[in-house]
Amino acid sequence: MRSSIKVLTIEDDPNIVELIDLYMVKIGFQSISAYDGESGLEMFFNEQPDCIILDLMLPKMDGWEVCKTIRLEDKTIPILMLTGKGESYDIVKGLEIGSDDYIVKPFDPNELCARVKAALRRTILSEEYKAELTFSNITVNMQEFKIFVEGQEVKMPPKEIELLHCFASNPNQVLSRQQLLDRVWGYEFDGDPRTIDVHIKRVRDKLASYSSLWSIITIRGIGYRFEEKENA
Repeated sequence: MRSSIKVLTIEDDPNIVELIDLYMVKIGFQSISAYDGESGLEMFFNEQPDCIILDLMLPKMDGWEVCKTIRLEDKTIPILMLTGKGESYDIVKGLEIGSDDYIVKPFDPNELCARVKAALRRTILSEEYKAELTFSNITVNMQEFKIFVEGQEVKMPPKEIELLHCFASNPNQVLSRQQLLDRVWGYEFDGDPRTIDVHIKRVRDKLASYSSLWSIITIRGIGYRFEEKENA
């Protein structure tokens, strides 16, 4: 799983760019931006973003051409189009040339965040759960939802398996509680963040006898880090 999801905004209004940047960072994403179509394409090729927020009315190259060019290179990256018109023609044309969603200006930034999260949930975040992952003495099979440690299956409910997969996909990286909630429970989760602590305790307890090579470290006030032990 990606340790930091990168969102590229291609928009010529600096006030809108600043607003989007603020909210993308707020929900834990890395935010980069370009102010015209040509620069946006250059950043797409150089920065390899995970999602694109694309304005239609851009200098040098409009959003239609940017979208079509991107789709020739990448068929799956989520593209959300911003339109100031709100006309059905713009929306239909955008969807036909490859955008995944649209939002009409002026927009609620919280709604934009929800749209970005939903688009990502349909693409990279869900795709990465399909693979089998091995780290140290742990194998996580997300197709069958099974955990094997030192060749032995350890029974866990799905959420605990997803949580361990998330950690093992990001070894030695600090993950905040909010990041874990977003990636495991979903971006629409609005329950108690302390559910993370409860599930991590259960994972630790179930794997205590197998964890000689790694540990889930509590980073007080921030979150957790999954790391190999120094004496391993």
